Amino acid sequence: MSVNPIDLSCYGLSVEDIIHNATPARLYEFAIVDHHAVISASGALATRSGDKTGRSPKDKRIVDDPASSDDIWWGDVNMRMTERSFLINRQRALDYLNTRPRIFVFDGYAGWDPSYQIKVRVIAESAYHALFMHNMLIRPTDEQLQDFGEPDVVIFNAGSFPANPYTAQMTSTTSIDLSIENGELVILGTQYAGEMKKGVFTVMNYLMPKQDVLSMHCSANTSTDGDVSLFFGLSGTGKTTLSADPRRQLIGDDEHCWTDDGVFNIEGGCYAKTINLSKKNEPIIWDAIRFGAIVENVWLDEDSKEADYDNTDITENGRCAYPLEHIEKRTKKNLAGEPEAIIFLTCDLTGVLPPVSILSKEAAAYHFLSGYTALVGSTEMGSSAAIRSTFSTCFGAPFF
Repeated sequence: MSVNPIDLSCYGLSVEDIIHNATPARLYEFAIVDHHAVISASGALATRSGDKTGRSPKDKRIVDDPASSDDIWWGDVNMRMTERSFLINRQRALDYLNTRPRIFVFDGYAGWDPSYQIKVRVIAESAYHALFMHNMLIRPTDEQLQDFGEPDVVIFNAGSFPANPYTAQMTSTTSIDLSIENGELVILGTQYAGEMKKGVFTVMNYLMPKQDVLSMHCSANTSTDGDVSLFFGLSGTGKTTLSADPRRQLIGDDEHCWTDDGVFNIEGGCYAKTINLSKKNEPIIWDAIRFGAIVENVWLDEDSKEADYDNTDITENGRCAYPLEHIEKRTKKNLAGEPEAIIFLTCDLTGVLPPVSILSKEAAAYHFLSGYTALVGSTEMGSSAAIRSTFSTCFGAPFF
């Protein structure tokens, strides 16, 4: 049985049962049958990502190719790998996927402005990952899906299968490998779904500046009069919460681009942290966690399946992914005009900044480039549980 049949032999995949762009209801069905998830009391699909409950930045690699090498910010964030090591990991992922009784494919878009939109194909072993990207990418219409053609980026997610740590440039059994030239992302050794989302963002951060477009790690909303605000900040500093304002219309909660015409959202959904979530304090996010959404690494009562967002026994980095359609008060095209206000959400642990500051143009440029803030340890694997001060250029260095 296959939904929207698709031939993946061009990638070296020969799995007979391929589930292509299935509806959320079908993906629920597969996730439950495969024992990957349960239905929570709110109607959201509840699942866990295994040992990795956050991103693994120290296991992120980019192929060092002459065509792009001079345009990549090499260092602790973007570590070099050879094409040979990438191909070894790619083959390892394909070999594993070929052993699966079925695999899931989702074709979608990144970027709401048609002038800058890219096509993304996700190939994964689990319905959980397919539903996650169904929420986080822009969902094509039936007509668009028929004419989708060749994708610009392909994600091979074999996250439950480990990388070989003895492969050159590998440091563990986890590896997230990007080839700019091939337009491919290979994931091994981690089932944390956020790696796919941020992988797409990294690609957009490479492509957009080449078209004189500023890609931004920020949320955005607007008034009915078109008064646009941007909220920059690292994970956990309040981008999703502040952009979900009942008095304003949501554009997006995490990834945007700024062109000569204004700003547009990159994504088709939101990825909210759920720690201490309550209906009283965050009613818009609370109400978005319903059928079609994914609750990830959140404690559920065994009998009632009610989520306990205050419980951090699994992780402090509990998450929920939901489509933009779950937010009633939003911009319908997920884009808007020039920003009127730009807000930097800085978590200041040392008390060197006033609680609220209005910045001059020069001070704003300085703080944007230095990105003084704090890193929430639970967001990244291997970090201390305590938050700590850091500098993150443009409040988004891990994804540049």
